[in-house]
Amino acid sequence: MMPSGNHRLFAAAAALLGWFALVVQLYLSIQLTRSNGDGAWAGVWIYFGFFTILTNLLVACALTAAALGPRGPISRTFGRPGVHTCIAMSIVVVSALYNVLLRQLWHPEGWQLVADVILHDVMPVLFLLHWWLAVPKTSLRWRQIGFWQLYPAAYFVYVLARGAVNDWYPYPFLDVSKLGYAQVCIDACAVLLAFIAVACALLALGRRQTRITHR
Repeated sequence: MMPSGNHRLFAAAAALLGWFALVVQLYLSIQLTRSNGDGAWAGVWIYFGFFTILTNLLVACALTAAALGPRGPISRTFGRPGVHTCIAMSIVVVSALYNVLLRQLWHPEGWQLVADVILHDVMPVLFLLHWWLAVPKTSLRWRQIGFWQLYPAAYFVYVLARGAVNDWYPYPFLDVSKLGYAQVCIDACAVLLAFIAVACALLALGRRQTRITHR
């Protein structure tokens, strides 16, 4: 495990980078919708529609909590090993799906490229390092895997509800207007299997790390 002082410095630096990228992406989203004549709130609405953004917000909150220590109920909640592992599962899937399915669909430049790389590539690696080096894993249990799936499941419901309001879907494989509900549900189940697989891999690694540490 990483020494406490080094761990907090690492978490603080990673949190600052995550918050920076999130702020840059919010500014770019607002700038884009304003240039299209839709106003700032449209940019905010689109910003909070992406699983990448929501998960990176959780990553930044967890890293901030780790840097500050257990100073209140919110930081204590984010500091729990199970919460950290759920977030680790989610940010790994964010990076994997983006690099496998979505990266080739657009070619960002300038500050958009900077935010894109940080949110999809850098933060997943930093958070996994934080999880591996600083998060105790003795309390992790296999039964928690099912509970962790509530987050992506809730996001799926959220996307369908948003889409029913204004017919906008953040990802091509969730676009009901083009694919229909049946195909989108099939796609969602396939993605859910990816979440479960990553969760199983992380829990197995965590338990193995615990056994090695306690020898």
